[in-house]
Amino acid sequence: MTHRLRGGLFLAFLLATLFSWAQNSAAPFKWTVRGKKLSENQFELAFSTPAASGWQLYAPTQLLGDVPAAELQFADSAIRLVRTFGDSGTVQTVPSTVFGSPVKVYRGAATWRQTVQISGTVPATLQGTLLYTYGRADELYPSTAYEFSVPLEGGTAAATRILIPTIDIKNPVAPCGDDDTAGKSLAGIFLLGFAGGLIALITPCVFPLIPLTVSFFTKRSGSRSKGLRNAALYGLSIFLIYVVLSLPFHIVDQANPEVLNNISTNIWLNLAFFVVFIFFALSFFGFYEIGLPGGFASKIDARAGLSDFWGIFFMALTLAIVSFSCTGPILGSLLAGALTNNGGAVQLSFGMGGFGLGLALPFALFALFPGWLQSLPRSGGWLHTVKVVLGFLELALAVKFLSNADLVKQWGLLKREVFIGIWVLIGIAIVLYLLGVIRFAHDQKKPVSPRRWVLIGLFAALTLYLVPGVTNTRAANLRLISGFPPPLCYSVYPHPVNCERSVEPLRDYDEALKKARELGKPLLIDFTGWACVNCRRMEEKVWTDPDVIRMMKEEFVLVSLYVDERQKLPLAQQVQYTTKTGMEKSIVTIGDKWATFQSENFNAVSQPQYAIISPEEKALTKTKAYTPSANEFADWLRCGLGAFKK
Repeated sequence: MTHRLRGGLFLAFLLATLFSWAQNSAAPFKWTVRGKKLSENQFELAFSTPAASGWQLYAPTQLLGDVPAAELQFADSAIRLVRTFGDSGTVQTVPSTVFGSPVKVYRGAATWRQTVQISGTVPATLQGTLLYTYGRADELYPSTAYEFSVPLEGGTAAATRILIPTIDIKNPVAPCGDDDTAGKSLAGIFLLGFAGGLIALITPCVFPLIPLTVSFFTKRSGSRSKGLRNAALYGLSIFLIYVVLSLPFHIVDQANPEVLNNISTNIWLNLAFFVVFIFFALSFFGFYEIGLPGGFASKIDARAGLSDFWGIFFMALTLAIVSFSCTGPILGSLLAGALTNNGGAVQLSFGMGGFGLGLALPFALFALFPGWLQSLPRSGGWLHTVKVVLGFLELALAVKFLSNADLVKQWGLLKREVFIGIWVLIGIAIVLYLLGVIRFAHDQKKPVSPRRWVLIGLFAALTLYLVPGVTNTRAANLRLISGFPPPLCYSVYPHPVNCERSVEPLRDYDEALKKARELGKPLLIDFTGWACVNCRRMEEKVWTDPDVIRMMKEEFVLVSLYVDERQKLPLAQQVQYTTKTGMEKSIVTIGDKWATFQSENFNAVSQPQYAIISPEEKALTKTKAYTPSANEFADWLRCGLGAFKK
């Protein structure tokens, strides 16, 4: 028996992230923090907040269930808590319907004190997070985060250079480079979304709805002109529904342009994507169905009988809802792909818009031209085959997200050959399924049709292409899928033959700048990331070009700045930075520093991005984004050299 799983788990996960951000930023308690020096390495932190009318603040020195009501967290292990919270204020014990036992809450203002001890150099400012609990009646908001930065008396202020005033990227010495670094990626993600919408059209949840929709418009439209209008409204409604789904991400992206980049490279989020896509794959195999509550779909469907405009809109919304069990995994792949491309909410909207257009256009066209239905194949077992094959592809995508987390943390779990080996096994499984050797629920043993033989040949060829990737030979390069597997040097073999380190970048900007000044060469900055697919493509396809290699080695000082590097900065270098737009931002990890350096000086948050500056820190050219043509990239490098010689 098939079990129906209520709710869109993937979308719910992302929306929960947004809700958590909104809840923390709108919490009713407004905290201030002060630091007091007790000894050379010990400081007392005092957290104070006034009362919030109608709300209860839970006293810190109690357990709510098994969870502390308040907790102080620091990113660096050099900071140690000396004792538990000391508090002052009027505390009363009240009954709790949430916990079923009395709890301690504040009446009026509260002040909490905590002593910390710092090993090594004391920073000029200390950053941390206070997690506290508040609520009212049967509402409870545990682990609400207050991120703080407090100056410490006698602390050492490390020089942290982020905004470089002399870098004027809008007025470089030479005008070569990209005018719009996002244009290519936006077009690509839109086309990717469009392809996803077309794929969703041939799933079992969507394809059978085409004749029903055409019948609806045929009966409802009394004239040709009205039929044209209704079909256009229907297609437009589907398109708008999917674009609207991306709007909440713009709220977060506007608050912090780097937040989606941080989300995309977050280890735990990538692991969550891995689990969710495994979940989606199993649903495609028929073990259960992912869908929205049937009652919700019925209520929306009932609205389709309203006036023309709203009736058509709710009919489009009904399509989006009832088809969710098939479109959800494809949409989830699109959402995750857009986030990991580091293009921000605009890129996400383009992807969702492309998906909506890909799904809407065929419906609108068939509604306009009902006669075309005769050319469509009839629904049947082939739809289930498509769904199962998509399930295998979801497994391959899940492995990619696990690989992202592995690369960021450098765990060594999914080295390149292991990754490709898993993809080979998935390819073999697809071929065996299409041959009828592997079968799932609702599969019937039938002769292999000519169309299925074509698919078998396609997936067999792709699988055979991947096989050399597990060997330590030149054939293991696999240039057609460059960037998707882990880098060539991230290998199980001690000496991988394809790991050509003809150019070894530096990893620190100030060190590279010093070297550029000593050698009298321009500085080539590579903003990159461990989980960046296009970065690996550039390194494996473009950097290996003889002309590009020569210039990188002989004419430039190359530095690669990893924006998703999770290694923490020394404590004295962890600062609260105010951006040029006035936003407060915590710089804790190496990735925080380089991501902020990129956005502040080069007005971009996507990777890869390349910049050429002089030893005097002047912009020599406009920046260059992902450029798969080695000749085009080499021309840009030559332009930078020409600007430097001027």
